[in-house]
Parts: sequence; C-alpha cells; structure tokens
Amino acid sequence: MKSTFEGKVAIVTGAGSGIGKALAEAFAEQGAQVVLAARSAESLNRVAENLRKKGARVLVCPCDVSREEECEQLINSTINEFGRIDFLVNNAGISMRELFVDTSPEVLKRLMDVNFWGTVYCTKHALPHLLKNNGSVTGVSSIAGYKGLPARTGYSASKFAMHGFLESLRIENLKTGLHVLIACPGFTASNIRNTALKGDGNVQGESPRDEAAMMQPEEVAYEIVKAIHRKKQTLILTTQGKMTVWLNKFFNRFMDKMVFNHMAKEPDSPFK
Repeated sequence: MKSTFEGKVAIVTGAGSGIGKALAEAFAEQGAQVVLAARSAESLNRVAENLRKKGARVLVCPCDVSREEECEQLINSTINEFGRIDFLVNNAGISMRELFVDTSPEVLKRLMDVNFWGTVYCTKHALPHLLKNNGSVTGVSSIAGYKGLPARTGYSASKFAMHGFLESLRIENLKTGLHVLIACPGFTASNIRNTALKGDGNVQGESPRDEAAMMQPEEVAYEIVKAIHRKKQTLILTTQGKMTVWLNKFFNRFMDKMVFNHMAKEPDSPFK
C-alpha cells in the first residue's frame, strides 16, 4: 500500500484517541504526512510526539468540527504547511444513550452538528484541493447509519445523514476521480461510549459495554486504510455488522425485534 500514501497528505479528524489516533498512526506507517485535528490540543500533541519519534511529519490543528470557521482554518493550515491534501478522513464524532422521550432536542442538534455538519464543513473546504489530486474522502460512520438503534436516535440520524451526503457526493464525482468511502466499523473499543451524551446533555461516563471484547482501533484503522488504497465505496466490519445490514434489506421487522432485544441487554439499558 505504501505507494498509494507515501509523500501524500492525510487529514484525520478526531485524531486524539481511539480510531482517529490509530488512523493517524496507520497513515504515518505508510509514509503519509499527517494532519491531526480534534478539540483537545493536549491529546493531539501526545499523538504527534509519538509519530514524530518514528520519523513522521505531523501538523497539529486543534479544531471543533461543529464550527465551520475552524474547519476552514484546518484546511488552510494544511495547505500552508504541506501545499496539498490527498486524503480527508471525517472521523470526529459523538454518541448518545437515552430514549427520545427523555432527550432534549439540543442533544440531537449537538450530534448533528458534530457528526453530520462536521463532515460537511471539512469536506466542503477540502474538496477543491482533493479534486486537484484525485483525492479521497472517508466518513467513519456506523452500522447505526444503516439500521436505527434504540436510545441512539440522534446518533443514528446523524449517521444516516452522513451516508446520504457522502453517497450523493460520490455520484456527483463519478467522472472527476474523487474517491468516497463510507466506513462502518461496528462496535469498536474507543472512548465514544464513555463520552456519549445522556438525554440532558451531560456525559454518560463509564461505557455500558465490554470494550475489551470489541474490535480494537488498530484493526479498524488498518482496514480503513486498506479500503482507501483499494478505492472501495463501502466498508462494513465485523460479522455482526455485515449480518445486520444484509438481513435488514429483506427482513426489516424481524431485525427491529433483534436489534431491540440486543440493545436491551446492555447494563442499565433505558428500555427493556
């Protein structure tokens, strides 16, 4: 894969931890110059320090993707530093866990601002530069973008919106050389559940799931980078994820019950 990435420039949002951090490391291992974006400068600097020790060229850009002006600055800083953009990975995201009846609309707005609008803003400002280089846009999504998950109304809505946006973008650019990937990792060990919002907007805290039993971020990152190399349109990871998407095409009502029962088994589930 190294010939695809060596000397190229990759932007990764949400790069301070989890899948984003692992993606930055995977791009660097393949010889890419990496731009790290996230809200926490402290976490980004830790990631950058480790990458630089391995010889990677790295730019740190603290950025709240829900703010368009900060996304524009992210792109401008990348161009000023490296003069080009070849890969944009929209990985920044937040989740939620609460029944809709008990959830403030502000929580859903926050989910859309980060997960959907963050993807739109970064892609909008990066697109002219990506088109110059037959570049690639990736959205790190979720099975929740294919099947609505109970107690995750805002999360599923934001991922469905991301899918529609990226699919439309791909079709618009069938003849321009732009590559668009929708990547759905399935349940992955990361801090997204720890930072998930409750119905009142406060952070959930401890994850309700056994993180150690899930797919690890490094595995997910490798599969995403490989999918970008192969110019795949979609990537669905884990057997459970693939079965959910396939069965939902033909047995929607059955899958409603299966998803309900599966999610209800979570510790302290808000529904039974």
